[in-house]
Amino acid sequence: MIDFVRRLFARGEPVLAPAVARDAAGIAALHGASLHRGWSDGEIERMLLDRDVLAHRATHGRSLVGFILSRLVAGEAEILSIAVASSRRGKGVARRLLDLHLRRLAGLGARAVFLEVDEDNVPARKLYRRAGFREVGRRDGYYQDPTGRSTAALVLRRDL
Repeated sequence: MIDFVRRLFARGEPVLAPAVARDAAGIAALHGASLHRGWSDGEIERMLLDRDVLAHRATHGRSLVGFILSRLVAGEAEILSIAVASSRRGKGVARRLLDLHLRRLAGLGARAVFLEVDEDNVPARKLYRRAGFREVGRRDGYYQDPTGRSTAALVLRRDL
């Protein structure tokens, strides 16, 4: 019966759930594959064990296909990272993770959510704009791409 249920869910949409410490290696691998400077298993595990960090994952079958991490302190949250496996990009996984995450943050008392995004990351900027984030600041030269070119971090905010 359990195998039948697994196969049923593996065919459809990814399953969203809270991420836990045992997800650290998978999240670290996906983070490293998605971003210029990945975080280690240990860094991810420490975050997942931190009571101020909220984390969700998306799985398709047995594969981790996305995650989102944020820190919530004194009514304000900061999205630390969000990533989706390249094979699942453009299919709504990030939007579903972000929507779930924002609802959960609101339920935990967050009044505002902040994040930083590379000004050149057009898909992420589009996702955040559609989710109601607005630009409130800019950090010039914050990111560096693999060629050494510097780009700005846009600081975004959404009130909940």
